[in-house]
Formats: sequence, structure tokens, C-alpha cells
Amino acid sequence: MVSVPTLWVVFLVNFLALALVWTYVQRSYPNFGAARFWTAGAYLATLGAAISMLRGLVDPLIPIIFGSGLMFFACWLGVMGMQRFYGRPVSWTLSLSVTALAVAGMVMFQLWDDMAMRIFIYSLGQSLTLVVTLRLLLSQADARGNPGARLAGAVAAIGIVVHAVRSGVALLHFDGDVGFIEFNGFQAAMMLVLVFLSMVWNFGFLLMAIDRLRGEVADLALVDDLTGIANRRHLLRRLSEECVLSQRTGEPFALLAIDLDGFKEINDGFGHGAGDECLRLFTRAAQSRLRPGDTLARSGGDEFCIVLPATTLREGAMIARHVLETCRESFVRWEGKSIPIAASIGVAQWSLLVGAHPERLIAAADQALYAAKKEGKNRFAVYEPAPSLAPELEREAAHLASLLKTG
Repeated sequence: MVSVPTLWVVFLVNFLALALVWTYVQRSYPNFGAARFWTAGAYLATLGAAISMLRGLVDPLIPIIFGSGLMFFACWLGVMGMQRFYGRPVSWTLSLSVTALAVAGMVMFQLWDDMAMRIFIYSLGQSLTLVVTLRLLLSQADARGNPGARLAGAVAAIGIVVHAVRSGVALLHFDGDVGFIEFNGFQAAMMLVLVFLSMVWNFGFLLMAIDRLRGEVADLALVDDLTGIANRRHLLRRLSEECVLSQRTGEPFALLAIDLDGFKEINDGFGHGAGDECLRLFTRAAQSRLRPGDTLARSGGDEFCIVLPATTLREGAMIARHVLETCRESFVRWEGKSIPIAASIGVAQWSLLVGAHPERLIAAADQALYAAKKEGKNRFAVYEPAPSLAPELEREAAHLASLLKTG
């Protein structure tokens, strides 16, 4: 026979270790809302295990009401953490109601002195949390791609089976009766399995948190802090993808290279705060004239680029004209003064000469941008290479493209 208090010591050490891990995660990432639920759940489970260790030392109703009650609610906090993780409403009413009903059932069968039914009620209450967890994971399209979610789902399914077997064996009195202080060998083994599953369940949550935080860090690495649009790294990645696609299909796309006119004078005359506001205003103005699928990126201090998929040079020029028209109507209000927004834009189109080399397209758009600057700024210019610059190279590139299409 294995002492029940001894098993609860194992529970206590397990949950305390998990609580410390979740505390570190919560303090390191305070905006990660799910971690607060999982941290609270681990601490409540630790306290519930500590109270449950008092079996045989205090009135039996105390470890049943407070120990088991805290364990029930700790599991529901784990479920609510997953709901918050996936942006679902947190079910406080359901969690508190089921916890109260489970505790009431255990108290009733304690008064009737039916240990088998108490095990059944305890297993049923715990299984409900696992069923909700499994249902939530199965409803998420991205859960299969998340290792932590798969692990949590597998543990939930196994836990449901273990609880069903444990309660069924108790009701059938297999391997002898179960006492309040002493478990038989089978029930002790089931309890140890549940301890292990609770650890793995929390490890699944931890993997989910790591995967989510890693994704957020990756997204931040591709976003400009000031304007919230794509940064240069994201721009180069997008250009490379479009070049590869155009090289495979032969469909062109356009690139706009943009430089704000007089930006240095704005910073010198009004301060960098005014300059930052001009950058943000231009971003909003440009985005208002873009189509779904177009990408606006900040490539430098006051330099921007716009990637226009499936767009010809003429269509790119039209979009450049629309962006300039919107900018001319935009003003930054700063310390009682109006600061106009002006920009020069260079337009270039992907060609076979560009191939899979986005830097060539950037150079072509920059060349058109310089031409717009020389013509008086606050305008756009297009890059149109002379057909006689490299006829042999063009023919070779066209032949290669045709081979790729037929292949």
C-alpha cells in the first residue's frame, strides 16, 4: 500500500516546480495573458496538494473541500489559459460552477462513506476540464502545427482514459478497497500516472507559449518600430519572393522607391518629433491608396518602398500619382504650424534582366527616383531601360524563361 499523503507530497513538489517556471515566464513576458492563468493554476494546485497532505490529521472534510476544490479550479485555470491563448472568452461561470458541483458531490459521498464514488466524482470533474481542452484544440486550425498544442491535446486524451479506468476500477473494487489514508497498488499507480500527465500537460502549455513568443519576436524583426509597417529586412524578403515568382511565371510586378522631400529641413526646423510625425502621416497617406496585397516598407530614414504584385510599369505610375495626390493634401499640425508632406517617387518594373536579383530592381527604381528629384521633386519618374543596352543578354534571359515554362 502507498500512503495517500506521500502521493500528495509528489503532487506538491511537481506543482511547485511548475509554478516557479510559470512565474518566470509571466515576469519575463507580462503582456502574455495566458501565462497569468497557468501561473495561478500551478500555485493553486500546489496549495491544494499541501492541504490534501493533511489527510488523517484534520477533519476529512477540510482536505476534500479545500484541497480537492483547489485542484479542480487549478485545472480550470489551465483551460482558461488556453481560452485566453486562442482569444476565446474566458469561462469563469462554468469553471466555478463545475468546481462547486464536484466538491459538493465529494462531500456528499464522504458523509456517506463511499470512497469509490468520491474517486468517480473526482475523475469526472478532472475529465471535464480535459474534454474542454481537447475540444478547444480540435477547433483551432493552427493547433496541428503547434507542437505544444499537439502535446497538450494528446495528454488530455490520455488523461480522460486514465480517469475513466481509475474510476471504473474503483467502482468495481478491483485490487481491493481504497481507504482515505491508504490506496491499493492499482490506485496508487494511477495517481502517479496522473502526476506525470499533469507535468506533461503543463509542458505542452510551455511549448505553446514558447512558439507564440518566438513568432511575435520574428514578427517584430520584420516591422519598423516607428511607423508599424514592414522594415528593410521584410522588404528584401518580399522582393525576393516576387522575383522568384515572376521569373517562374513571367508576370511582371512593380516597385516604387520613395524619398520624402525636405525631410532634413523639417527635422532641423521643427525637431525630430515633427519629423517622426511626418513619417507616420506619410505612412497613413500612402497606405490609403494601396490595394490588398501591396506592401509598404520603410527602407531607411525617410526612404520608403512599395511592392506592387502583378502590376505593370504603367499601373505602377498610376499608383505613384495617387500617392502623391494624397500626400499633397496632407499636413502635419505641429506647434500651431502646418508642415506639408512632399515626396519624390521612382517607378520600376521587373524584367527578365532583373531575374531573381531584387537589388537590380531596387537600383532601377532608385535611378528613376533620382530623375524625379532632378526634375524638381514632388513628382514621380519611371525607369525605362533602352532596349539596345544588352540585347544578347535579353535574348538569353527570354530563352531561359521559356525553357523554365515548358519544363
